[in-house]
Amino acid sequence: MKLHVLVKKEELDGQRLPGKVVVVLDVLFATTSIAAALSHGATAVIPTLDGDAARGVAAGLPAGSFVLAGEQGAETLPGFAHPTPMALIREPLHGREVVYSTTNGTVAIHKAAGASRIFTAALSNGAAVVEHVCRTSRGETVLVVCSGSADSFNLEDFYGAGHLVSQFTRRDAGIELSDTALAALILHDGSQALDCLSLSRVGRMMIARGLREEVEWAARKDHTPVVPELRGGRLVNAAA
Repeated sequence: MKLHVLVKKEELDGQRLPGKVVVVLDVLFATTSIAAALSHGATAVIPTLDGDAARGVAAGLPAGSFVLAGEQGAETLPGFAHPTPMALIREPLHGREVVYSTTNGTVAIHKAAGASRIFTAALSNGAAVVEHVCRTSRGETVLVVCSGSADSFNLEDFYGAGHLVSQFTRRDAGIELSDTALAALILHDGSQALDCLSLSRVGRMMIARGLREEVEWAARKDHTPVVPELRGGRLVNAAA
């Protein structure tokens, strides 16, 4: 198995995706929120490109069957639930779908279309996702995709990628790492999760807005055993 890390979603090349497994990361907060929603009773998360697309999806669903959540440019969209993990799990999720839109994470998921399988992961569920990918792998190359922000590198996603790389290497000592995968591993092994998330640009912004507890939630490793996999446009728990 080969493992490569892309440092931002804009590096995804659709022509090279067939036959590959993609794992999307948006640690603050989309993929952390997706894991939280699925572990707190949501039946699925429907990732959409933007607020208009989310409203369009919601319009086609039965009333009361979904929760609409999302942001654009770090501002919660009007009429949407807050998209961060701790806020989202306070919504009535049990037995409902989450129609979800974010500036970067859900966009990265859509950009990964064409891969043989697409998963989302975060620090909160990295071990579960890696275990599932390794157990079901047929030797495909795995691309760990950091969502980043508007064509820019995000420290927290790269640290999250390092966590996934560390889990892969524990399970497969012979896995072939690209230089970016190795760099992410070195960052991960030499740093603390909460330090990286708190010092990152997005982390500092969230803390300044009074969301320190959300950052702390996102920094906790492997407390959520869900494996979000995209199936028919919906992220469902493949470990269920």
